Amino acid sequence: MTTPLRTLLSAILLSGSAAVAAPMTLDHYLALSGPAPSATIAYGSAPSQFAELFRPAGAGPFPVLVLVHGGCWTVEYGGITQMRNVAGALAARGIAVWNVEYRRVDEPGGGYPGTYQDINASLDSLAAQAARYQLDTTRIVAMGHSAGGQLVQWIAGRGRIAPSSPLYQAAPLAVRHIISLGGLADLRREQALIKSSCGRDIVQLAGLPSAARPDVYADTNAAELMPNGSRTVLVTGELDTISPPRAAHDYAARAQAAGDQAEVVILPGASHYDEIAASSPAWKLILPLIEQALGLRQ
Repeated sequence: MTTPLRTLLSAILLSGSAAVAAPMTLDHYLALSGPAPSATIAYGSAPSQFAELFRPAGAGPFPVLVLVHGGCWTVEYGGITQMRNVAGALAARGIAVWNVEYRRVDEPGGGYPGTYQDINASLDSLAAQAARYQLDTTRIVAMGHSAGGQLVQWIAGRGRIAPSSPLYQAAPLAVRHIISLGGLADLRREQALIKSSCGRDIVQLAGLPSAARPDVYADTNAAELMPNGSRTVLVTGELDTISPPRAAHDYAARAQAAGDQAEVVILPGASHYDEIAASSPAWKLILPLIEQALGLRQ
């Protein structure tokens, strides 16, 4: 952890504002809600190809947080609706939120390559809509939870994807600040964890090898797409069993070895679900990370 980040979080902990409460459960997470979005913008024709914009009141330009929900890449565990909880809280603090829905592995067109293509298209749509809604895409952070953590970590490296891949984009919107909340990002090295935590087989997330694409991780695995000039903060609950602290530390070490910036923040007494709830004491540690990445605090 860098010294400024350590100092910031230490000050918050010492202030007592991040007091530990009983950890949240899956049922608590599924019950999360928030305000309606300012606008809903389709970026494709499928039902799940849209993003919700939470625009702050007043005149912009506004810094932007791209928010990508988790749910084990499946429709079973909620997703975009629960993210409105933190989206509303951030909009109230002057941060625009681009809350992304996407096709999941059990939806038509989801998995490889469709899920990744949806993330690409949603970011293209953000860039296209920025002027209309006064969004400052030079001040941008991507934050994802669980499976969404994997997807936002992938966003940082997508500029390294080869032109032969169906996931290639010639000039993608640059996102260099990443916050991964309990992310399951290293598809190659965390296959067993992804299977035990989510029941997902890697073929659903990375596709099948072919003569043209012998390594299925070359365009899907965030850990293969480094160095990419990003700064990633991996935030994990102390009690997270779905994406435990060990996974965050392992990914950070791999990113640092590749030459990128990566830090780990462990949330005291928090579960996998406290990480994405504005009502959780853990949010008092996460919010400063967002504001610091956007240049809103030192």
